[in-house]
Amino acid sequence: MRSVSIIVPEHAVLSCIIDAKRLFAFANQFLKEKGVDNFFEVQLVGFIRQISFDKGAHIIQVDKTLEDAGYSDLIIVPAISGDVIRGTQLNRHYFPWLIEQHKKGAEIASFCVGAFIVAATGLLDGKQCSTHWAYANELAAYYPGIRLVNDKIITEQSGIYSSGGGTSYWNLLLYLLEKYTSRQIVIAATKYFLLDIARNSQSAFVMFKGQKEHGDKLVGQVQVFIENNYRGKINIEKMAAEFSIVRRTLERRFKKATKNSIAEYIQRIKIEAAKKEIEMGRKTINEVMYELDYSDKKAFKELFLRITGLTPIEYKKKYGTERCSN
Repeated sequence: MRSVSIIVPEHAVLSCIIDAKRLFAFANQFLKEKGVDNFFEVQLVGFIRQISFDKGAHIIQVDKTLEDAGYSDLIIVPAISGDVIRGTQLNRHYFPWLIEQHKKGAEIASFCVGAFIVAATGLLDGKQCSTHWAYANELAAYYPGIRLVNDKIITEQSGIYSSGGGTSYWNLLLYLLEKYTSRQIVIAATKYFLLDIARNSQSAFVMFKGQKEHGDKLVGQVQVFIENNYRGKINIEKMAAEFSIVRRTLERRFKKATKNSIAEYIQRIKIEAAKKEIEMGRKTINEVMYELDYSDKKAFKELFLRITGLTPIEYKKKYGTERCSN
């Protein structure tokens, strides 16, 4: 029997908790039909007996509190909603328990921004971690000791797992289910719940908005300049002169503030613009490419693939409003 504890944080995203219970219940039923009873023993764990959500509109009665939960083979940390830093501190009661459980051999899996709670324990220091792409910069800023791998749907290292944003927690659940049971059960689950087992990257979902919360006024002005002039070729040397700063100094400050070089930032802005044009479906991929000052089809394709995880044609098939044509 595998013991699974799903903690119930304050401000938890309830769907994470409900879906995890549903999947393990499905697995138990599937195995029961094969002659194996109660393979997974699933319990909800809280720092108090009842945890309310949405100003009391929903209340979860946990099965065990931290004091009487006992050892778990697997602990699931759901995503939380709202201010993630405040939410993480509201759930500090779980920190010592997670640390102690991991020392005893428990594996820990975080969903989406649940990674903030695990990161706050120090268990992720020096380890790979994924989270929702929209919170990646914040996670890296508050917990610089982690190795953020934001393009991945799932990470695994030293018995600690994480998933990307949104519904990607299903991919992590399926990954764990296969580890503990078999591929046959996972395939049955994907068919029952209509899930895509093949997702392994969240790059295609990322909307690049630029890292603006750094406090460097000059860098912020340079970002605005790039965002207003990305359609043409931006000469970094001339741009530095426009802002009365030595290019080397500007590049150093820009990298420190945004975690991107100026050239990388320009590329990210251009590809974000390309994505939007492709989604609109009014122009061919070649037209989009030329309007963004790219003339080498192969180079544009490789850059687009590196940033989004899809080729321009694949992206158009997935998100475009019209049939793909080049």
